[in-house]
Amino acid sequence: MPEKISIEIPREVLLATRMAPEEIKQELAIHLYQLGKLSLGKAYEIAGVDIWTFQQLLGIRGIPIHYTLEDYQEDLATLRELGRI
Repeated sequence: MPEKISIEIPREVLLATRMAPEEIKQELAIHLYQLGKLSLGKAYEIAGVDIWTFQQLLGIRGIPIHYTLEDYQEDLATLRELGRI
């Protein structure tokens, strides 16, 4: 099982954004994906949604999907780690 870390977000930030922690995770994943810092597979994993929902979130924002050979290889490695292949 992969190691996890936690990020502390002050309650005032949650109140100011009027967002649930799950929404903040989605926004972080979308932003990092848009910057090219995360592969599609890692981004939807962090967002806590399935790939189709994540692609819809990207589409709503007009963010194109960039899926390289490296992304594919990372996704395969993730699937192996999860025991899905």
